[in-house]
Amino acid sequence: MQIAVDISLYPLTAGYLAPIKSFIERLGAHPGLALEYNSMSTQVRGDLDVVFDALRQEAAATFAGPDRAVLVLKVIGGPLPGG
Repeated sequence: MQIAVDISLYPLTAGYLAPIKSFIERLGAHPGLALEYNSMSTQVRGDLDVVFDALRQEAAATFAGPDRAVLVLKVIGGPLPGG
């Protein structure tokens, strides 16, 4: 099943841009994902298992860091327009 996930990461630190960029770069390195960006979020498209495996790995890496962060996910399933 194909899905799309709208992701917003909110690091709870003054230097919030570096953790966001790192998360997006790490996520983009996973094969089988299509990423789109805007000023408020990143959209990831792909197979459900591939997307959630990548999100699990990168969320774990982010949460293992020294700073706390909020990760917001909105998921839509099924055939996607433009996907």
